[in-house]
Amino acid sequence: MDRIDFRSDTVSWPTPAMRRAMADAPVGDDVYGEDPTVNKLEALAAEMVGKEAGLFVASGTMGNLTAILAHGRRGDGAIVGEDSHTFRAEAGGMAVLGGIVPNPLPTDVYGRMNLAAVEDAVFPDDPHFPTNRLILVENSYGAKGGYPIEPAYFQQIRQIANKNNLIVHMDGARLFNAAVALNLDTKEITQYVDSVTFCLSKGLCAPVGSVLCGPAEFIQQARRARKLVGGAMRQAGVMAAAGIVALTEMVERLADDHAHAKLLAEGLAEIPGIVVQPELVKTNMLFFELADSAPVTPEQFVQCLRDEANIWLSGGYSRRFRAVTHYWIQESDVALFLKTARAILQ
Repeated sequence: MDRIDFRSDTVSWPTPAMRRAMADAPVGDDVYGEDPTVNKLEALAAEMVGKEAGLFVASGTMGNLTAILAHGRRGDGAIVGEDSHTFRAEAGGMAVLGGIVPNPLPTDVYGRMNLAAVEDAVFPDDPHFPTNRLILVENSYGAKGGYPIEPAYFQQIRQIANKNNLIVHMDGARLFNAAVALNLDTKEITQYVDSVTFCLSKGLCAPVGSVLCGPAEFIQQARRARKLVGGAMRQAGVMAAAGIVALTEMVERLADDHAHAKLLAEGLAEIPGIVVQPELVKTNMLFFELADSAPVTPEQFVQCLRDEANIWLSGGYSRRFRAVTHYWIQESDVALFLKTARAILQ
């Protein structure tokens, strides 16, 4: 890359293997179901998460939206974490386009809704209330430092859903980060949800795209929803080819990103003027704060990193920062970040 970019794993460029696969990909018209590379990606993705079928979509937001549109009807209710991506960072799509009524609940330090609160959030069968329909979950949980949530939590969510005839959808944007961090087969997590979306374009390094997976009948409905929101694609195999490389070559190496994030967190903890909790760093993401005693403002801290070492970091508008590691961040880059941060704050 042309910079050391800790802003997000979304900035990651495709690998050389991905570029070769994209150039050589067999293609067809995906709307007609004739793109062999898209079909291969969708089948591979579905198998990896233990579902019947998959649907290639442009983004994680589109995957979540098409899932919610396919599962729900206008006036249906969705129980969701108040700082989850589907509620906080998807432009209100479930409500604006689907007429789905979110019922947001607080989450703990790991991103889990209180199970008793989830149970209580199920509305009575009364025409005054939205119709109970969905529970929306997330793993890893982005707003809580990308923390990987254990399958036992989702098993309990499943029990509540079964008891109340609800559907569970998972925003698994960084699902494979969670699985690798927990040293589990991905299916051990996804067995408890009806549908799941995961991104190819974050830590897995593909240039674009996500896959929504679930029952075959549901995916047919989601395909209609994808068309509705303008997401139907034609010769999409040139993008799907990179996704295949992502799923076959890039999953296990996510452990390297996790190690680099942990190394960064532990190093930052030793620098006066920075507040961080390394024990919460389990995947490729960490949050840290600039202490009130720091000799620079947040904006100056970001600018100095960029000017002095070509290190790009999101934030600067508050004392809280997020750093994300990915394929293009190496151990030497972490060392440079720590060296530069220490110099700025001395």
